[in-house]
Amino acid sequence: MISVNNLLLQFGKRVLFEDVNLTFTPGNCYGVIGANGAGKSTFLKILSGEIEPTKGSVTIHPGARMAVLKQNHFEFDQYQVLQTVIMGHKKLWDIMQAKDAIYAKPDFTEEDGIKAAELEAEFAEMEGWNAESEAANLLSGVGIKEDLHYKQMNELSGNEKVRVLLAQALFGNPDILLLDEPTNDLDVETVMWLEEFLIEFPNIVIVVSHDRHFLDTVCTHIVDIDFKKIQMYTGNYTFWYESSQLAARQRAQQNKKAEEKRKELMEFIARFSANASKSRQATSRKKLLEKIQVEEIQPSNRKYPAIIFTQEREAGDQILRVEGLTKSIDGNILLNNVSFTLRRGDKVAVLSKESLAATMLYKILMGEEKADSGTFEWGVTITKAYLPNDNSEYFQVDYNLIDWLRQYSKEKDETYIRGFLGRMLFSGEESLKSAKVLSGGEKVRCMISRMMLQNANFLILDEPTNHLDLESITAFNNGLKNFPGTMLFTTHDHEFIQSLANRIIELGPNGFIDKEMSYDEYILDPRVKEQKAALYGVLVK
Repeated sequence: MISVNNLLLQFGKRVLFEDVNLTFTPGNCYGVIGANGAGKSTFLKILSGEIEPTKGSVTIHPGARMAVLKQNHFEFDQYQVLQTVIMGHKKLWDIMQAKDAIYAKPDFTEEDGIKAAELEAEFAEMEGWNAESEAANLLSGVGIKEDLHYKQMNELSGNEKVRVLLAQALFGNPDILLLDEPTNDLDVETVMWLEEFLIEFPNIVIVVSHDRHFLDTVCTHIVDIDFKKIQMYTGNYTFWYESSQLAARQRAQQNKKAEEKRKELMEFIARFSANASKSRQATSRKKLLEKIQVEEIQPSNRKYPAIIFTQEREAGDQILRVEGLTKSIDGNILLNNVSFTLRRGDKVAVLSKESLAATMLYKILMGEEKADSGTFEWGVTITKAYLPNDNSEYFQVDYNLIDWLRQYSKEKDETYIRGFLGRMLFSGEESLKSAKVLSGGEKVRCMISRMMLQNANFLILDEPTNHLDLESITAFNNGLKNFPGTMLFTTHDHEFIQSLANRIIELGPNGFIDKEMSYDEYILDPRVKEQKAALYGVLVK
């Protein structure tokens, strides 16, 4: 168990959060959410002891072992991969090192023998003989192949190091597990493996993530950091979001009778309890939801961008036809004879294990790159809006945000421009910020404003959720659900794909897959798995 008592964190005059009192108990998974800069990662660092609070305390049950997902990808470069995972259990690792040091002594004494025997007993009690096999199983689970297990960490790619450090955090059944953005750089198969692992994990999990599907799948509670307070709510992210929206609507209807409000909330809780009974965390979550008191549900203070995409003109029947597009860079095949025809209203998720493949397809379609071979043809009625993965070139200008957005607008009136910036939460003095000093999330919100101004009937989105907080992701997702036009998009956000795509196109070195089905159907279809094996020329889990 972890108890947080009267916690205050303050930097100078700035209070990040105060009067925090929380209790985390075994068997539950707590998702920490909050706007960018609210202090999610900082809160995890306080729990782990890396940062001292200004006031208050964090109490951990005596003898409990905490494991933390490391963010320094170079910290273990001098160690073997398998060793790095075992180092996640510091006490076990120290015993192994102490044993090895004793046995390596040339002048082994009777005293050394007694000490070695004590260490061996402790090692056996901790099931140390299973350490290597457990570490190997975890590495396989996170997608690290067996031929890498005995390599040095500095021989691995950044993506592979992330996975090893995740295995390190999971190793040895810690009593408390702190995970900050654990799904970053993981493919869908590994994310699904991690979800299953955490669902079965019997101890305390506290996780920060922007992945709504992941939070919905694994979390029993949401810990919300908002307006200098940290509140805990029972249920997953969707339950928290929809209940806070319902409470906000009810608060706006001040004349609504208390009994009517209560009945509406009770029906809402009952509906979610019924849904929970069908989930893999079934019994525990259903029981938790059934215990919720109506008074616990509070409106959120969050601000959500107002993202609405409209079409200046409706597209005709001819949308986009692609024939045999092929493109390689330095011998790396990104596109191999790719062909497809889009229909009006298609919302197509473009996937690939090679992240550059979808980006290259979009750049070719937008005229920024040329294919090695093949053709494409846009319908004459098509107007396009493009959100690139790398938007840096758009912000190399010395403009404030009003002037920055004005350059992309037919209507130059400042009030009109401010209206679009205001929708993306740039109001008042925020709209006068320099385009050169924006954060990653602010740049994406500006790019979305630019897209809304274009009133296009075809959208191309390359990793649109990168750098955005959960509020912006949710609003963006909802705006695209209501968009009547056609889309090509690439994202690692499971919920984004599942809720938007009616069709999946996956690009690989040996060709492509084109399926009209939902994302969940696609990732679970055994026939698709066989096709993916052929697409990449490897066995697919």
